[in-house]
Amino acid sequence: MFTGKLGKLFRTTAFKLSLAYLILFSIGAGLVLTRVGARVKEVLNEQIEQTVEAEIRALSEQYAQGGLRQLTTALERRVRAPGGSLYLLTTHSDEVIVGNIESPATAPTGGRELVETRYQRRGEPGVEHPALMRLFLIPGGFRLLIGHDIEDQEVLRDILRQALGVSLFWLALVGALGGMFVSHRMLERVDMMSASARRIMAGDLNERLAVSGAGDELDRLAENFNAMLERISELMTGLREVSDNIAHDLKTPLTRLRNRAEAALRGASGNGEHREALTKVIEESDALIRVFNALLMIARAEAGCSTDNLTTYDADAVVSDIVEMYEPVAEEQGVHLQFSTEPGLAVTGSRELLGQALVNLVDNALKYGATGENQRIDVRARRVCERVEITVADHGPGIAPEDRERVVGRFVRLENSRSRPGSGLGLSMAAAVARLHHGALRIEDNAPGLRVVLSLPAVRAIVSRERA
Repeated sequence: MFTGKLGKLFRTTAFKLSLAYLILFSIGAGLVLTRVGARVKEVLNEQIEQTVEAEIRALSEQYAQGGLRQLTTALERRVRAPGGSLYLLTTHSDEVIVGNIESPATAPTGGRELVETRYQRRGEPGVEHPALMRLFLIPGGFRLLIGHDIEDQEVLRDILRQALGVSLFWLALVGALGGMFVSHRMLERVDMMSASARRIMAGDLNERLAVSGAGDELDRLAENFNAMLERISELMTGLREVSDNIAHDLKTPLTRLRNRAEAALRGASGNGEHREALTKVIEESDALIRVFNALLMIARAEAGCSTDNLTTYDADAVVSDIVEMYEPVAEEQGVHLQFSTEPGLAVTGSRELLGQALVNLVDNALKYGATGENQRIDVRARRVCERVEITVADHGPGIAPEDRERVVGRFVRLENSRSRPGSGLGLSMAAAVARLHHGALRIEDNAPGLRVVLSLPAVRAIVSRERA
């Protein structure tokens, strides 16, 4: 079981990324330490080269002033001094005159560059040490080897190599443990999200993914997923409500339709009665078709299926056309339909859906708001900051504040409006059209009466108005 968990941990993306980062960091650290070691060697070699050059100049002056005797005396003093400097003066036949080393097996042959070789100190036969040397030729066939012991450099390079190895070891260990820790934390959160997803798939739509509050990518994923679940839950709730409303609100007209058809079959004795019964059946059928069309339009708007034919148009022209269409109806009812607008109210959306939403708002105002002494309906379109607001206001009884949120639901009809014709889908459709246009539908008090505001995002492009 532990092996399975460990294998699952090693297969996580977080562990693989940690391992890849560890490898890249180790390579980078190795390159840096290697370059540091090479640079340290270069600096030390430059110092040795400068020291040897200074020694050669000083000894050359000694030879020029006092010949071989003074040079030999100067070398004897230097040989007795402690330090890492190396000297060997020989004749042309390799006889040693003075020095602190034996003749090296591989001696420099001349030139101005230092040569790395190995030597033996006098009194230490068989023990070789590394050194940088240079051969200086003296008139008369004498040969002077001058160099410097670099054993300390090799010790330093060994220390750097050991430090590199130890650092990489601890780096790998700490990186592996850190990768396992991070992977374990990530795996725990992913397992929690997977468990929540399984419960959601099992039917628990109230389940939500846990958010740690760290604000990382998993939190953002969980927040977006939870928002998607909220939207799905709303749609499912709406589907259940529609199903219940259809079952309750359409049962009465369907029953009435059947009863009239049955009564016509049983009691009608002439063509006139049959025609009258069929006329009533057709009227009931048309009412049902209108309800189903409204439900279909609301469903398509809320599902975003009507976004394919979105265009930029002038909302002022749409509102003006709807008001012009309803003016005869308002005059017939004795209602004064007042309209005011301002130019350049461009919006992006579906012209047909916006027109249908306005038809519903004006029709509702004529049905329920044109009562009492002040039978006037005000329709206004204007720009407010970055939004276009279309307002339909009446002076009727209005809607109580506690019912304003509920009244935009499907098939919702208040008590004082049940005696009048209607299906309770007008405001619901207007709200769905507003959401489709990334807007909102507000229901406010007109004191007295009701004011319904359809607020839509405005665009800068202005579409020229075309009047029929």
